[in-house]
Amino acid sequence: MLPRLPGFALLTALLLLCLLGGLWVGAAELSVERIFTILGHLMDGNLPAEMVRDRVIFLDIRLPRVLLGALVGAALGTAGAVMQGLFRNPLAEPGLIGISSGAALGVAMVIVSGVMLHGVGQQFLLAGAAFIGGFITVLTVFRLSRLTGSTSVTYMLLAGIAINALALAGTWFVMYLSTDQQLRAITFWTMGSLGGAMWVTVLAAACGIIPALLVMRHYARPLNLMLLGDHEAAHLGVDTETLKRHLVLVSALAVGVAVSVSGIIAFVGLIVPHLVRLLLGADHRVLIPGSALLGASMMLLADMIARSVVAPAELPIGILTSLIGGPFFLFLLIRQRHKQGVA
Repeated sequence: MLPRLPGFALLTALLLLCLLGGLWVGAAELSVERIFTILGHLMDGNLPAEMVRDRVIFLDIRLPRVLLGALVGAALGTAGAVMQGLFRNPLAEPGLIGISSGAALGVAMVIVSGVMLHGVGQQFLLAGAAFIGGFITVLTVFRLSRLTGSTSVTYMLLAGIAINALALAGTWFVMYLSTDQQLRAITFWTMGSLGGAMWVTVLAAACGIIPALLVMRHYARPLNLMLLGDHEAAHLGVDTETLKRHLVLVSALAVGVAVSVSGIIAFVGLIVPHLVRLLLGADHRVLIPGSALLGASMMLLADMIARSVVAPAELPIGILTSLIGGPFFLFLLIRQRHKQGVA
């Protein structure tokens, strides 16, 4: 485990490297030298005529894409850290309590409804539908978890499994009712991709994700106390019920908005917090911002691989993260089983 300052310096350097790599990698050649030339002429507009095409690629395609990827990765990584701390379960992630599946159902319903706005309005419509879908599923899970009078983490996880199945069935039913064009749009969207990134998409994502990240960082100290247990945290002055409610809703906002602009991208919220704990420790005051930095880097790295492995075509990011995250999840299960056996 590294000291806090060198650890954050390493994560920041990794993110800057991934941002630069995301601007460089793609079907069209865009060298690092040209990237810095374009950046140097952004304000004065005196760009050589032969680089006008490169400027369009850089400003209208690559830059919005890497910024969107960083926002989505930060949202998923931070929400995963919060969920694992809140549930005191290293296997928890945002999708476990229905946030991702509920958000997916909301977006699918908007696509099939045929409601179309223009520009930023459409992006905010999808983001709003994703948040509402995630919020409804999370609220349902939260209500079911209080059947015993207080919020039960076990009931919340079990209810999340059931609600996930129902939301998935609802998405399939909506797809059954869709036209061929709508079906292709939903299918490609559920695989996860940053291919539709535009500046209005970045704006819509930033308006929901950045405030959510700041709120989750604000609850770092109470989350540390929650690791001691609900009763112990309550004795130390933490309103555990309010904390659970606020963090679940804020996580629903962050993940819902992320899902609305990128589709379903699994396992980022599971893998990233584990890696950050190995690097910086389990203190949520460093774990939450560290997960945001590493989550952004991991998303950009996955996007670079997705763009280059089958170039000039593009592999959906969700397929790539699932291929990596599935074995990682099994490794964690085996590790937890081994620990219980040793204990």
